[in-house]
Amino acid sequence: MSKFSYFLLFSILLFQANSYSQKKVLNAVASGNITIDGVFNEPIWEFAPVAKDFVMFFPDNGKAIDENKKTEVQIAYNDDAIYIAAKMYDDEPSKILREIKLRDNFGTADHFGVFINGFNDSQQDFRFFVSAAGVQIDCIFTNKDGEDFTWDAIWDSQVVPTDYGWAAEIKIPYAALRFSKAEKQTWGVNFYREIRRDRQSYTWNFIDTKINNESAQSGILEGIDNIKTPTRLFLIPYSSFYLNSNREQKTRGEFKGGLDIKYGISDAFTLDAILVPDFGQTKFDNVELYLGPFEQQFNENRPFFTEGTDLFNIGNLVYSRRIGEVTKINTADNESVEEYPNSIQLINAVKISGRTKSGLGIGVLNAITENTTVQVENADTNTSRLETLQPLANYNVMVLDQRFRKNSTVSLINTNVTRSGSYRDANVTAGVFDLNTKRNTFNLKGDFKYSFINDDFLLEDQKGYNTSLLFAETSGKYRYKLSGQYISKDYDINDLGINFRTHYHAINAEASYRIINPTKRFNSLNFFVNADSEFENKTGRVQLFNTNLSLNTTDKLNDYYGVGTRIRPLKVYDFYEALSPDDTEYLTIPENIDFWFFFSSNYNRRFALDFNPTLSFFNETDRIKYGVFISPRYRFNDRFSLIYEFDFSRLNSNIGNTFELSGNDYIFARRDIITYTNKLEGKYSVNNRMNINLSARHYWSYVTNREFLNLQNNGEVATNTTFTDNLNQNLNVWNFDLSYNWWFAPGSQVTVLYRNNTALFERQFRRNIERNFLNAVDNENVNHIFSISLRYFID
Repeated sequence: MSKFSYFLLFSILLFQANSYSQKKVLNAVASGNITIDGVFNEPIWEFAPVAKDFVMFFPDNGKAIDENKKTEVQIAYNDDAIYIAAKMYDDEPSKILREIKLRDNFGTADHFGVFINGFNDSQQDFRFFVSAAGVQIDCIFTNKDGEDFTWDAIWDSQVVPTDYGWAAEIKIPYAALRFSKAEKQTWGVNFYREIRRDRQSYTWNFIDTKINNESAQSGILEGIDNIKTPTRLFLIPYSSFYLNSNREQKTRGEFKGGLDIKYGISDAFTLDAILVPDFGQTKFDNVELYLGPFEQQFNENRPFFTEGTDLFNIGNLVYSRRIGEVTKINTADNESVEEYPNSIQLINAVKISGRTKSGLGIGVLNAITENTTVQVENADTNTSRLETLQPLANYNVMVLDQRFRKNSTVSLINTNVTRSGSYRDANVTAGVFDLNTKRNTFNLKGDFKYSFINDDFLLEDQKGYNTSLLFAETSGKYRYKLSGQYISKDYDINDLGINFRTHYHAINAEASYRIINPTKRFNSLNFFVNADSEFENKTGRVQLFNTNLSLNTTDKLNDYYGVGTRIRPLKVYDFYEALSPDDTEYLTIPENIDFWFFFSSNYNRRFALDFNPTLSFFNETDRIKYGVFISPRYRFNDRFSLIYEFDFSRLNSNIGNTFELSGNDYIFARRDIITYTNKLEGKYSVNNRMNINLSARHYWSYVTNREFLNLQNNGEVATNTTFTDNLNQNLNVWNFDLSYNWWFAPGSQVTVLYRNNTALFERQFRRNIERNFLNAVDNENVNHIFSISLRYFID
């Protein structure tokens, strides 16, 4: 190779390195008070530096923005907040999409966003978006977990349509951010613009999609000097009134009240406390007929346990639904519990979270639930007794998360549940690491988790562990990953977390290909293949072995298509279905192959459709599964829209545990499982702060047993000719929510909610969807709740 060739190669490599590391710089300017009205008539906006020259993020990554759609952003600050002025130019302003949605819902509208990292450590962004209709969206972003929209901050914004396009003016109080105490602040910052009708998005500082680290590709914000932030103390008192009624009780009213406290311990750390909590207006759970050996897992809908919990999610040790969860107690055949409460009362909850200048994140969460008893009735003696359902319990989570080199972390997590008296206590400790090369081309992550259970009913303390390791290439068109995991038999995090399967080890491999820039036919394309395998620790038997292939594309009309298959070419063994002591028995599952297809038309159109058929074949006579999901949606105008969902599935000749005992053995069954779900969601927006929302769901699932079976020692089943009980199942669940929400001031809200619900379980039933629906909505079976809630933000 000639000297010139070496020089040319060195120059190319140097250019690439500089192009990656080069960051745009914007200077903020000090200002007095600024009125948030979307009209830039304050003198400060005449000379504040301008961020411009945006670059396309998707689909044609790296392409400069068209001059007709240029974007200009300025930042000012004072001791209270930072202020952002953004001008979005558009040569066809009448075509700007402005659908009005609920908060944290992008909908079909143009958007402007600002991403702020107060420590400039490339690890975590606080992201604030506002739509062209004035709807606010905010989230916390990390490269590991993506965007978490459960986080809500209190900030102000205003948008204005203009003859050149539209304008947005934003005020973000320092209380909504995290940063150091340095006199001269240097923040990571980026600006985002989405032109919805073209499905194009742009950023100020170029984000190269070949590199798997968005935060590391932010620009720099300088100029914020010597700010004296005020004490951050926010009080949010609330009051609620409930009316409840059903056929078994007369209408009764109930008042509730409480207080949320947010206190800024420093510019980087915040304390959140909730006293006498009220979660009566949280979203209903999607209850289903669950036939497996494990519990059904629900989403967390309580705001305190979803907002700003990124630190507490590290290691996946916390399933916050455990806090206040109602468990069943064991009773004799002649005993019954008069009434289980809907939840265990939460006395209070506190969380402290933040990060030091050196990158050390600290999080502490603590919650206390009250001692709860239920009345147990004895049918033979006509007597009753009080039984403890849940003793006084303390739930605690502590997290230390050290960031370094702007793209890597090492974490230590501990969860602890302590119950009063001689009840079960639990402790789990985990070390977690996530390491990336300097240019974010390779990733190495892993963990070691150790659980310790102390229970008077156990002969000895229960100890277990779970460890995993993953290596991946994370940049470029071609990517791959390899991972392994080992879980011991006694690993148990279920007192504050959730885990189902233990005593196995796993090996997984994955490879993918994607296009970085659009082609003549596709805006995006991703091909994915992976192989998953799991082996039971003691016997070495295969309990999972799948190969998955999928292709996902977005065409030039921005319609999405996905197709895939999953192949299991050999028998596997289920060690959990039998519920045998120490999981020594197993059920043999035959070979199978699954097919699926998914189509989602461009939501920009007034009418759009999601369509997802599935089909599964098993290497067993008559055993087949098929289903279809169809969801049409129609946007009547920018205020009113409806979404309907229909989901059907049928599984023929499934084999599973009925969980009914005959002697010392469980009865299995060959059964058909049919499920229908109909759901309707509607939204009418009076304006961007006032919405009326409808959500109605009817779920119907039934099981008919073809024959009863006994599980054999070899994992096969044999016909049981003596068991004749009726174990057919029919479940109808109905939920209806109609709500009115008014955000009358930042952080302050009035909510009026009417809710009714039904859950009917039967052994004798008719296989008629109309009959089942009418039973579900019959007033004789429905519970009614009417509530009014007021939350008021005091700064």
